[in-house]
Amino acid sequence: MALGAAAKQKVTRIVGIVLVKNEDRFVRQAVENALPACDEMLLVDNGSTDGTAPVLQEIYASYADKVRLHSIAHPGESHDFLKPHAGSDTWVFAVDGDEIYDPAGLLQFRQMVLNGDFQSHWMVLGNVLHCEKIDANRACGWMSPPSRSITKFYNFAAIESWGGDTPERLHGGSPVFRPGFSESLKRRLELEYAWESSPLRCLHTCFMPRSTADATVESRENIMETYRGGLTNHIKRTLRRLLCKPEESRWKRERYMRGERVCVDASPFFKTR
Repeated sequence: MALGAAAKQKVTRIVGIVLVKNEDRFVRQAVENALPACDEMLLVDNGSTDGTAPVLQEIYASYADKVRLHSIAHPGESHDFLKPHAGSDTWVFAVDGDEIYDPAGLLQFRQMVLNGDFQSHWMVLGNVLHCEKIDANRACGWMSPPSRSITKFYNFAAIESWGGDTPERLHGGSPVFRPGFSESLKRRLELEYAWESSPLRCLHTCFMPRSTADATVESRENIMETYRGGLTNHIKRTLRRLLCKPEESRWKRERYMRGERVCVDASPFFKTR
């Protein structure tokens, strides 16, 4: 009887998904910091032309027991990998190539998830420092709050499905919620914890070059900015690319540069392996 009851218990899983394109400066650190907190991780490369693909191949070779490697032609394809998890006891943790999490904090956060601390929520947000500089174990930039948080941690047990127009994983579309859940059920840990004690904290290198191929671009546009706006937007970006003048993100500056510029100890994020 006891064995039968145990077999019927739900097993909570954390599935990480890393969507990248030309991220070779920080992607290894981003992935390897997040990987221990995940039961499975999907590495999804959207046509990188710098050194990103070889780095992902090396990570896959080292962690083939829990890593899956994919190549896609359009970022919207990344969301398709997550659709089968809808309705299951799965948390999806999306990590970008410019997001470096505190690995020790993530292990603490993982235990909180497995303990059921967030099971009544749809999404969990955490503390973020939007960085313009990292050196000598110090990171400087703008804190969330008051800037916007960018952590993406979703409870797929809260939804029946998530389809529609999704320009990238976990963005857009139309999630269909199960009874008792809604879009508004978000847990904002950045309002509960100070930076120093937060179990979910991230150095977001959004104001630093992310690729050796575009070392002059400090705040690269995000996917939503790149793919929205139709033909006019596409022509403008093509011309700027031909002139070697890629777009920088006004959206990021408006949302991620709020409050005072601060500096923090970055050493917990870059522990020697």
